[in-house]
Amino acid sequence: MTKPYFEQFSHRQAPIYAPLGSCRRWVWNFLAGATIAAGAAYLHWRWTASLNSDAFVFSVCVATAESLFFLGTSLFYFDIWDEGDTPFGAVWDDNPWRTPQSTTTTVDIFVTTYDEPLDVVGPSLEAAAAVYVPDGVRVRVCLLDDGDRAGMALEADRRGISYFARQTNEGFKAGNLRHALLRTSGDFVVICDADTRLLPSFLQNTMGYFRDPNVAWVQTPHWFYDLPEGESWHRWVTRQSPRWIRACPRTARWCSRVIARVLTWMSGKNRVGRDPFLSDPSVFFDVIQRRRNRNGASFCCGAASIHRREAVFDAALRDKTQSVSKAAAKSRLNTQACLSAHPLQPYRFHVSEDLYTSILIHADQAARWTSVYHPQVEARMLSPWCMTAWAAQRLKYAGGTFDIAIWDNPLFRKGLNWRQKLHYGATFWSYLSILWAPVLLLAPVVSLATGWAPVSAFSVEFFQRFLPAVVLGELAMVAACKGHAIGAGRVMAVVALPVQLRALYCVLRRQTPQFAPTPKLPNAGGTPNMRHVWPHVTLLGVMGGAAVLGVWQTAQHVPGYSASLLWVNLFWLGVNMSFVVRAVQMARWRPPAHLSQDHTTVSQQSTTEVQHVAHSYSN
Repeated sequence: MTKPYFEQFSHRQAPIYAPLGSCRRWVWNFLAGATIAAGAAYLHWRWTASLNSDAFVFSVCVATAESLFFLGTSLFYFDIWDEGDTPFGAVWDDNPWRTPQSTTTTVDIFVTTYDEPLDVVGPSLEAAAAVYVPDGVRVRVCLLDDGDRAGMALEADRRGISYFARQTNEGFKAGNLRHALLRTSGDFVVICDADTRLLPSFLQNTMGYFRDPNVAWVQTPHWFYDLPEGESWHRWVTRQSPRWIRACPRTARWCSRVIARVLTWMSGKNRVGRDPFLSDPSVFFDVIQRRRNRNGASFCCGAASIHRREAVFDAALRDKTQSVSKAAAKSRLNTQACLSAHPLQPYRFHVSEDLYTSILIHADQAARWTSVYHPQVEARMLSPWCMTAWAAQRLKYAGGTFDIAIWDNPLFRKGLNWRQKLHYGATFWSYLSILWAPVLLLAPVVSLATGWAPVSAFSVEFFQRFLPAVVLGELAMVAACKGHAIGAGRVMAVVALPVQLRALYCVLRRQTPQFAPTPKLPNAGGTPNMRHVWPHVTLLGVMGGAAVLGVWQTAQHVPGYSASLLWVNLFWLGVNMSFVVRAVQMARWRPPAHLSQDHTTVSQQSTTEVQHVAHSYSN
């Protein structure tokens, strides 16, 4: 039997995320303030002195998009202004939740699954059973199989763990969790996805936070330990070389070295194929989530989190009571009928049940529940390894976030303080940027195709006001992100545009976002699936055509065209195209041959998973 592909990465050690140093914090805060000041000055000049009257509508559209992005930058700077890690307390000393009747604290570890193969679920169960148990704590491992599979039941029985299955999939993952919660009694609940492999230190390093009786949950970072490291440019060039060159080893080696050096210089990277789907979540967890903790606004991300059962049910009961009261008053039905129509939802039945439930608990003023973000990795997980998996994952993220932002926005919910609202608002604003991002993405295309300039002139004054804001912003991000790669987020914002626009369209039509699980297999999707990137290919064609047209029109001295308009827009067009082309590279990426072999236990699952997710993405 062939080992699962991810076993070849088991030797990798989890990263250690250091806190933001005082010197770096000072530099970051200074640069952030300078960026805001330079950006505000630029926009004031932009609106008062630079609008192009010859292309007024186009100029106003671009200036509006720039202003909206500036507002998003300001929200983001507030989001990550400073760290505020929660002090940690030992779990086994003077536990405040112990009572004379029960001196043992119980913890249920839930491993949720739907159609993931045993090759994926098995290591998660093994890791859960191997977690170090602190003194005075009793652990129960539970397999929550929403696929109701006989094989999983037998595996649970073989391992001596509890097994829960349902006849229906109401509420999907949230419903699966509720089904198990109503049949267990642990004081605390650990949530794991099918691929979540807890580290032995998980309980030891998280339960101490619950010494504070108001802590409702503790979230830990997601670490994708299977991210492809890629290969050196030299090796990649050697593989791509034609046979007639490889027939001459000395010539092949010399050519490969020269081309590899050129590609390294052009790309700024010494390897190709590293993290092909831009899945590394370090910036989100170590920068954004960690710094939201200072205001108690780090939301739950589902897997690798631990929850106080009392808090989960307390918030659910309050939410149910409010929903029943509103429904009874609106429909004039009796209370019993409303109770039946609104089932208890410890985790809200939603594609983003973790984010939704976080909002409900944070907004519960009566209970004063708080959350904690633990900054160090305590679990390992699997990343998407095909375009179909990536598209399904991004569709769910965007659909769930848009659904909450549009139909139950926490900014209008009582209970959240203004700081928490700004943090949640920053999340929603980043997704809503898909409404104005296309304006800046297509602005060079419009300029090169029509000769319209978004500013009155690309003069020295323009660059004197524009460049300081851009340069200071880049330096601020470098200082803020502690060495994490910052370019991937910008590329992802462009690459994910079609998926996010589709998610917004579905939400506006009141179509429930799909809950299809994300396949995480090397062979998922089969051959390169270009249907996910046809908008990107089309856009690249339009951009290339605009570049050719702009050069031709400038060479012909067509009125409206100038050398400055041509070169400025060609530069930004090249930058934008480098982002868009990344989507095509993602779709064409294939795992290394030694990792893409069919595995005995996963090959039969792969086709079903991919078809299910592809259907949810395309319909």
